[in-house]
Amino acid sequence: MSECRIVRPVTTYEGKQGFSYLEGISRESVGSQGICMHLLTIPPGGRARAHKHATHETAIFILEGEAVMYWGDRLQHRMVNAAGDVVYIPADMPHLPMNPGPGPVRAVIARTDPHEQESVVLLPELEALVPG
Repeated sequence: MSECRIVRPVTTYEGKQGFSYLEGISRESVGSQGICMHLLTIPPGGRARAHKHATHETAIFILEGEAVMYWGDRLQHRMVNAAGDVVYIPADMPHLPMNPGPGPVRAVIARTDPHEQESVVLLPELEALVPG
């Protein structure tokens, strides 16, 4: 039987992307069938590995700080995301977020992959395309 649940995030896990996530909603935590939602803090100077989420869309709400995200087939596009922004990343879109600022970036991340990490595909061949 399905039931409503409260998740009080206390457990972290290491994502393939190179960040630690505060576990929230997922198939593993509550049995969700089509969504996951976690909290992410990117420390100053933090940089993800280039990656994409195969067949899954991502929505991000920036709670605090300012991040830079490179995106596109060759990470040729650059966008700056600040507190209050809502960011959409289509399925299969290569991207690489980073925090060049002096303070942390905190964000809520929701994805149409209930397992969260299952659809992560690392793209090491794109790493050198993003400066510093």
